[in-house]
Amino acid sequence: MRYVQLRAFHYVAISGGFSRAAEELHLTQPAISDQVRKLEEEYDVLLFSRNKKQVALTPAGDRLLEITRRLFDNEQQALELLSESRALRAGTLRIVADSAHHLTQILTRFRERYPGVRISMRAGNTDTVIESLHRYEADIGVLGEIPQSRDFEFIRLNSTPIIAFVARGHPLSSQRSVSLGELTRHPLVMRESGSRTRQKLEAAARAQGLALEPVIEAEGREAVREIVASGAGVGFVSAAEFGADQRLVPLSIEGADAMPMDEALICLRERRGSTRVAAFFDIARDFMESH
Repeated sequence: MRYVQLRAFHYVAISGGFSRAAEELHLTQPAISDQVRKLEEEYDVLLFSRNKKQVALTPAGDRLLEITRRLFDNEQQALELLSESRALRAGTLRIVADSAHHLTQILTRFRERYPGVRISMRAGNTDTVIESLHRYEADIGVLGEIPQSRDFEFIRLNSTPIIAFVARGHPLSSQRSVSLGELTRHPLVMRESGSRTRQKLEAAARAQGLALEPVIEAEGREAVREIVASGAGVGFVSAAEFGADQRLVPLSIEGADAMPMDEALICLRERRGSTRVAAFFDIARDFMESH
């Protein structure tokens, strides 16, 4: 097994094809194909299924990708260590967050201090955040709970209760609070099943012998907000994420103190030493201690 063969496999896997991998590595497609073929032949294993120009990982390829992600991430960390000052003048910090709201001021401070570092941010629920970190597709995550796994290091950002919200003019809009029992009598607009907000609400309802059944399920917080603003039903969010929207009216949920959303900034423990991750965590910790 040679380094060049593993590298060829890794880039085909993460880029989704031999042509894209060749572009990334500044090699020809036949050269990439040859390296992958030799790796498969030497160990008598099929790493990719090739069907009508579509390339997909086999189960063996999927397991090998988990290893090569760690291998090449460690290589990148070694490079950053050897050129630490350069790592904070360039490169990309990848963040996946259930809500960017919690990071706005931290991001501003990081950008002021390290303007050369590009920030790549995408949205995702708690399950997506955890998976992205484990698969080395993100460097830092933000999620709505304190992680229990020893795999992660974290900084608590805040803790706020879950609230309901409705459009102005909705039958509940004149109330200041609402019970879970009352909510079962109204159309509900809820996040996808991987949402921690939804999971906590459903658990609290079950404890009271109730079932919260959404009439509309939407992926992403903004989608829920727009649907609720149209008058289609009742939505849910943590109080910290509600923000200001004149179209909407917030409602406290009776007993919501028992289901707080503990937003946390997290990273894999083994990646805490990465130069850019460490710099972001240091700024986040200083910011939280000063507030």
